[in-house]
Amino acid sequence: MSPMSSPIQRRTTCPVRIGPLTVGGNAPILVQSMTNTDTADIGGTVRQIIELARAGSELVRITVNHESAAQAVPIIRDTLDAQGCQVPLVGDFHFNGHRLLTDYPACAEALAKYRINPGNVGRGEKKDSQFATMIEMACRYDRPVRIGVNWGSLDPDLIVRMMDENARAAQPLTADEVMRAAMVESAISSAERAEALGLGRDHIILSCKMSGVQDLIAVYRMLAERSDYALHLGLTEAGMGSKGIVASTAALAVLLQEGIGDTIRISLTPAPGESRTREVVVAQEILQTMGLRSFAPMVTACPGCGRTTSDTFQHLAQNIQTYLREQMPQWRTQYPGVETMQVAIMGCVVNGPGESKHANIGISLPGTGERPSAPVYVDGEKVATLKGDGIAEQFKRMVDEYIESHYRAP
Repeated sequence: MSPMSSPIQRRTTCPVRIGPLTVGGNAPILVQSMTNTDTADIGGTVRQIIELARAGSELVRITVNHESAAQAVPIIRDTLDAQGCQVPLVGDFHFNGHRLLTDYPACAEALAKYRINPGNVGRGEKKDSQFATMIEMACRYDRPVRIGVNWGSLDPDLIVRMMDENARAAQPLTADEVMRAAMVESAISSAERAEALGLGRDHIILSCKMSGVQDLIAVYRMLAERSDYALHLGLTEAGMGSKGIVASTAALAVLLQEGIGDTIRISLTPAPGESRTREVVVAQEILQTMGLRSFAPMVTACPGCGRTTSDTFQHLAQNIQTYLREQMPQWRTQYPGVETMQVAIMGCVVNGPGESKHANIGISLPGTGERPSAPVYVDGEKVATLKGDGIAEQFKRMVDEYIESHYRAP
């Protein structure tokens, strides 16, 4: 089977280098995530960064909110390097970033990118000077900056001014429309000021995080119309479980389909004790199911019905999907291209053979009342019929053999 191709025409943006990676331009849409550890907890933060990077997070953001965190950053970077984890680190700054970057130059140098929220860099007269300090540090260390506006911390002076101007307009906008316009204005005006302070356009990424799906879509369409800055997509405070996944997918899929977005993060609230990596998997699956990138072999499986009263196909689909994803950190270099492989695990004869023929390798398990045999198809051709209690293990071995024979590096 040929690798997937995307009919989506990406919006042309100014490329931004982040360590060895590029965001924007013709570069692939990158997946990123964020730790939820106290950054001063060096061991815990390193473990979570490695876990996120192993899951496929190409950038990892960490909180830098106090002196101990800033002091920990270069140690974290050195520890990651010593363990062979090269993932670029992004420093998330709020309120006191100007001071931490100035007072802890090793922190400023260890980070690959800085995140600045123009809504909380300072108040009154301090706002401009503190923003300028952070941009000056980015220039000094040749680091890119994400100017990240968030509707929950929008610059109050800006929103008041725009609300007053709107009230005097002949055809005033709604409050929601003013909020959206203020988000975009904050991002664009901050980026223009950063450029005026000496930061190159190729060092600036913009984001306007909203928690409402329609708000997010509207704001990013406005951003895309007004500039060619690289854009970071994400629904802020998306929520837990299926709600967060559905809301994020609903918003980002629309924008990605329109070619908007150069890097994404899915801001899921993890359940207590749940791995942070789930947001990475969701981000990858959004991009892969839309045909924008490939990260791991995809498993097609039927939902089940009255013809599939056995749960064998469910267990096999879960087993194979988990196995494939767990192997990807090793397979990325050992088996180039394996991430494009398609596997089908079907539960009866209705759609089973057809789906199996369209996959690289597929199996059609016996449904209720069907013969206790499972035909296996490889690249559209029937190659075997599995029987007995060991069907699952036999098929798993066939998957391994297919990968070994079709994807091994020369």
